[in-house]
Amino acid sequence: MPVRAIRSLAFEDLKVGLSELVLKTVTDQDIVGFADISGDQNPIHLSDLYASKTRFGQRIAHGLYTASLISAVIGTRLPGPGAVYMSQTLNFKAPVKIGDVVRVHVEVAELIENRQRARLACECAVDATVVLDGEAWVRVPSRLELTAAA
Repeated sequence: MPVRAIRSLAFEDLKVGLSELVLKTVTDQDIVGFADISGDQNPIHLSDLYASKTRFGQRIAHGLYTASLISAVIGTRLPGPGAVYMSQTLNFKAPVKIGDVVRVHVEVAELIENRQRARLACECAVDATVVLDGEAWVRVPSRLELTAAA
């Protein structure tokens, strides 16, 4: 993902419909690095020869690598630092390949004020194809909590 300033929003700053959009070009280095970090050495991700014989015809990114792009948006942009994941659902719909530009869109879908919870609609797409969607529940700190942590 391009280097962007980290943005930290408090619960009071959130409104239903607020969203963030980030683009990320998937590289060979991303896939190899994710395999090293995760321990998922499945040859569909790492071997051109193996992957060429699959229904995808070429190497594909780990599904959880694509999901981690959502985590990056939540942790750095919407709502940003201080947000704590409560849960995440993921629906994998299509493969992501080296060179694909993934459009990561996270949008506030619901707010629960008394618990400082936000439901975020999450979608990753390549061109017009949704490759992953789902929703995340996060606890979002108040302005007072963010100020105290600074």
